[in-house]
Amino acid sequence: MSLPRFLTIIFGTGLIIGLMLWLIGSISQLYIQVSFSSPLLANLLVILLIALLGTLIGVFLYYFNIPWLRPSRQSQKKARRITEVPWEKTEAASETLKVIRKQLEQVQDEVAREALLKRSQEIEENLARGEYRVVIFGTGSAGKTSLVNALLGEIVGQVDATMGTTQVGETYSLHLPGLSRRILITDTPGILEMGLAGGEREDLARELATQADLLLFVVDNDIRQSEYEPLKTLVGIGKRSLLVFNKIDLYSDEDGELILNTLQQRVKAFLSPNDIVAIAANPQAVKLASGDVVIPQSEILPLIRRLVAILRAEGDDLMADNILLQSQRLGDDARTLLEQQRNRQADRIIDRYQWIGAGVIAMTPLPVVDMLATAAVNAQMVVEIGQVYGCELNRERGQELALSLGKTLISLGIVKGAIDLFAKVLQLNLATYIVGKAIQGVSAAYLTRIAGKSFVEYFRQDQDWGDGGITEVVKKQFQLSRKDEFVKGFVKDAIDKVVQPLTESLGENWEPTQIEIQDTDW
Repeated sequence: MSLPRFLTIIFGTGLIIGLMLWLIGSISQLYIQVSFSSPLLANLLVILLIALLGTLIGVFLYYFNIPWLRPSRQSQKKARRITEVPWEKTEAASETLKVIRKQLEQVQDEVAREALLKRSQEIEENLARGEYRVVIFGTGSAGKTSLVNALLGEIVGQVDATMGTTQVGETYSLHLPGLSRRILITDTPGILEMGLAGGEREDLARELATQADLLLFVVDNDIRQSEYEPLKTLVGIGKRSLLVFNKIDLYSDEDGELILNTLQQRVKAFLSPNDIVAIAANPQAVKLASGDVVIPQSEILPLIRRLVAILRAEGDDLMADNILLQSQRLGDDARTLLEQQRNRQADRIIDRYQWIGAGVIAMTPLPVVDMLATAAVNAQMVVEIGQVYGCELNRERGQELALSLGKTLISLGIVKGAIDLFAKVLQLNLATYIVGKAIQGVSAAYLTRIAGKSFVEYFRQDQDWGDGGITEVVKKQFQLSRKDEFVKGFVKDAIDKVVQPLTESLGENWEPTQIEIQDTDW
């Protein structure tokens, strides 16, 4: 405390004491005089003056931040952090879940929609329950089930299990001293198992691990690369983790210490040494020289102490972080599902317009450039694709966008390139007198597809062409559409939907031949 502040407090305190003595004398005289005529009024006056004096003293002490009266700013920030941070995260999770439910209303796949709704309900239930979720994760026989047994103090699963014993995630309830919340411990199937069934169990284990508030990653020796990568990945997505070195009873003190030090070095980039704990969940029986067999007690207290310390200091934040992470992952899955649905709907629209336009133009040829530009930028197709992505456009706006993209197709030379490509392909397979009509129709369909796919990107980005503008979007779609595999399939569809109807209308019998596509540089 500075000297001026100290002197001010001393002076103020002396002044208050002096005023108190003066007031006490004055109040006594006033009370005596008033009490003769009105005792009740005298009592009220005394109470009022005492309250006023107390208020003045309190204001003085609070203003000068007397430590024993006013909490420090540091303690205020700490208290605010403890109470507000989890609330902010859980509130964000609740808001995310509301948005997800609105998104799911647009999903047409009932099975997928119900599955995501069920997950959202589970997240809400976890949010309301407020239990810590601890997941035990690791290879098939690292001793995960033995660890659960040791934590619970009773046998809940087969011990000394062979690979693949834990078929599904099994959850148990645990209360630890010093924690107000219940702990739910989940024993997961082992990772790195062989065969299709082993792979399915590993997928389940990884999914359960991502749902943990706190992850116990169990190893029984130095960590292998196949164990290191999933641990690093889980820590990377925000999973608070402990690396549990189990079965230390199988090693000498020197070897056990060496393995522990090696583990600390390998994971020091993302785990603290304090978060690497050595235990013996199910020690092996020891045969004494006398022939007696002794079963040692499990050495698990270091892990329990670390669990309690972490959950007491970070538990509420970990739980809130996990709830928020689960809601965000659910949101990502919902957006992916909705995006896939929209892509299918947009593809159907593009497919319909590309072949309708191609057929009309093949039957009624137009000047080449005008025809292709018009076919590639159908305004109604633009409007319908916009509706799929929740963007309502009128036909005038659709026409404006369509013409802009048509000009881009011509300026980039894509129109000429399409004509050259399909002229070469179709001349190898069609009679000369229908080649011209077919080229126009098939090229129109091809350009319509490029235009439609470009508009999908535009609407996906909320009616924004992105940093590269319309030119970059069109170039990207053109590159995707010029691959040989795509062009071969496209030409086959074009022959079925454009060329054959065209030849039939002209009364010509025609059998398709093997389609040959030569490399082009355009």
